[in-house]
Amino acid sequence: MNKDIQTLLSELAHTWHQTIPVSRFMQLQPVDASNGVLSVSAPLEPNINLHQSMFAGSIYTLCTLTGWGAVWLAQQLGNVEGDIILGRANIRYLAPITCTPVAAVRFDNINIGKLRRGQKLKQELQVSVNCEGIRCAQFRGIYVSHPIIAI
Repeated sequence: MNKDIQTLLSELAHTWHQTIPVSRFMQLQPVDASNGVLSVSAPLEPNINLHQSMFAGSIYTLCTLTGWGAVWLAQQLGNVEGDIILGRANIRYLAPITCTPVAAVRFDNINIGKLRRGQKLKQELQVSVNCEGIRCAQFRGIYVSHPIIAI
């Protein structure tokens, strides 16, 4: 039985908030997953720095968990389980974030076939962060998911 996208987004937020405490403090929320793109946001206030813009560590965390969430969502939609980690990443900070940002990443091109066959998945993802139509950060991450095999 497949769950609807809104239910999956609620489960994703719950998973983050229960297992990664900083995500709860940041008030990270998945907001949409239409057209094969996962969108995630976090309000500026709990993530603000002394320059009244978003703290670089919060931007990095927003991107990291958006990519992680894309792999998780692809796995959920494909009815397969895997243990997801970020293997490597880099980020470019392009402009200060002074409003509520939205991070976005494609998830509909993640091929979970390897996990289904009991093999490790390795996936490169590009996450962009926008604020009022301006691209403020670009993140590239290599995510690895190890199959969870029931005993």
